Amino acid sequence: NLKKQGLLALTFSDPADYEKFGADDRVAVIGLAGMAPDQPLQVSIERPDGSRETVQVKHSYTAEQIEWFKAGSALNMIAAAQE
Repeated sequence: NLKKQGLLALTFSDPADYEKFGADDRVAVIGLAGMAPDQPLQVSIERPDGSRETVQVKHSYTAEQIEWFKAGSALNMIAAAQE
């Protein structure tokens, strides 16, 4: 149901990467514009000291679900189609 609400549900390719994130880190998803089914994404971690690290993440979105995400939710996509 998170997917229909337009939320990006990701899992770590390596579960140990969870430990690499700190409370004050800033994150960015790399490759989001080109998100495609069965293709991993990258998450960049920027730490308060300026250091950076990148980890690989996975998703289970279909092409239709990716369109929902891009529209902000399935309801937004339906509403836009009605206009």
